[in-house]
Amino acid sequence: MSPSGGDDLKMHVMEWLEKYGYVTAGVSFLLLGMVVFIYGWIEFLSGFKENAPKAVLVLMNELLLVVILLELFRTIINFLKSRTISLEPFLHVGIIASVRRLLTIGAEITLQGEVSTVRFNQYLLDALVNVGVILALVLALYIYRIRGMKAEYMVKG
Repeated sequence: MSPSGGDDLKMHVMEWLEKYGYVTAGVSFLLLGMVVFIYGWIEFLSGFKENAPKAVLVLMNELLLVVILLELFRTIINFLKSRTISLEPFLHVGIIASVRRLLTIGAEITLQGEVSTVRFNQYLLDALVNVGVILALVLALYIYRIRGMKAEYMVKG
């Protein structure tokens, strides 16, 4: 039995809503990235005279967040073009987020001055976990790219 005209209309409306849902999410990521970018620079400029190292770390942290938001924006654009979602951008986001966390850990230790042994061990464990996550994600990215190259070669060759 073929679908009725009403079912076709419902499916068209649902696809339209999905498409524009992705568009609004993408625009939101882009706008949020712009706001974070401006905020990061305002914080940097206002805090630089008082504490330059902290201001630099805050700006780097905010800029890495902007990169994450732009990567998510690009992922949505690619999805709207191809109707497929790639794993690679999410691996990039995970790597950037872990690097961002490492910078935050380093900043916290540096800016706190004297840190208790217990707190230092917590920082160290947090840093080691993030390094492990980065290594695992880089390995996953490498395997994903190698697998993709082999599949592309097989299709072309």
